[in-house]
Amino acid sequence: MSEQRKLGEIGFAGDDDVVPFEVAALDVRGRVVQLGPMLDQILSRHDYPEPVARLVAEACLVTVLLGTSLKFEGKFILQARTDGPVDMVVADFSTPKSLRAYARFDAEKLADAVAAGEATPGKLLGKGVLALTIDQGEHTQRYQGIVPLDGTDLQEAAKTYFRQSEQIPTDVRLSVGKLVRPGNGGSREEWRAGGLLAQFLPKAPERMRMPDLPGGDGDSISTQQEIADAAWHELLALVATVEHEELLDPKVGSERLLYRLFNEHGVRVFEGTPVEDNCSCSEERIRGILEGFTAEEITDSTEEGVIRVSCEFCSKAYAFRPEEFSAEA
Repeated sequence: MSEQRKLGEIGFAGDDDVVPFEVAALDVRGRVVQLGPMLDQILSRHDYPEPVARLVAEACLVTVLLGTSLKFEGKFILQARTDGPVDMVVADFSTPKSLRAYARFDAEKLADAVAAGEATPGKLLGKGVLALTIDQGEHTQRYQGIVPLDGTDLQEAAKTYFRQSEQIPTDVRLSVGKLVRPGNGGSREEWRAGGLLAQFLPKAPERMRMPDLPGGDGDSISTQQEIADAAWHELLALVATVEHEELLDPKVGSERLLYRLFNEHGVRVFEGTPVEDNCSCSEERIRGILEGFTAEEITDSTEEGVIRVSCEFCSKAYAFRPEEFSAEA
């Protein structure tokens, strides 16, 4: 018999659902998420080596934590371009709930990094830039924040983004791992990830003011220690107690985790936003791109009489006949 909710009760969000929350006593707002089957589907489709899969999972966490805050129809895009073994990571979230992601890596450089014990997310990315873009669609101007990467992982880069672009004191925790589940044919490992984003948003702006630092934005001194407000430092102390296993454990869940952290102050949980593995590619979109090709480009793209296109995000394959486009080329 299914359980019936009592009046005023809020159900547990479960996996693949971003849960907004507020701790009014600390002037804190934020979001928390546990990614399960959806993330496992994205990573398993590409069969990434484990260090690359972990990096893509972190990108997915940052993207859904930020993307689900959009109050309009649009996209939030995370893109890292670097000189590291993983030279590109892309994740984008399309409102209201569609996520897709992929990574590009050099297998030889990756193997060397693993052999040298330098396969951490920061080392795999190396030097480059992280671009975080908000796109409200056609006829609007994109907003983009750029964060330099120099051995920095995505957790720290996300904090830097909020400091430089949003000027909001923000703490972020990310965790990625595998869960072993029993099955008919034996046990199976499934990818999971958990993330927490907490922001200090007092009504009085001077309470969150950060002093100027030598060197300007991007200075290496951490914002976390610059704000004197006691509520902000209490938030940092509480978030620091979160164990990686708590962020991942489906038996804990988002709501129980928030209660463990903030029950002494009172935490208010809002209705969550479900996220889905849903690529925006389509035959119509790809056809539109090919229609812009010149006759020479159409010829160069044709193999054995067919133009084949595979989506890097979802791996779906499309096939077109060149004569569909050559007449207009």
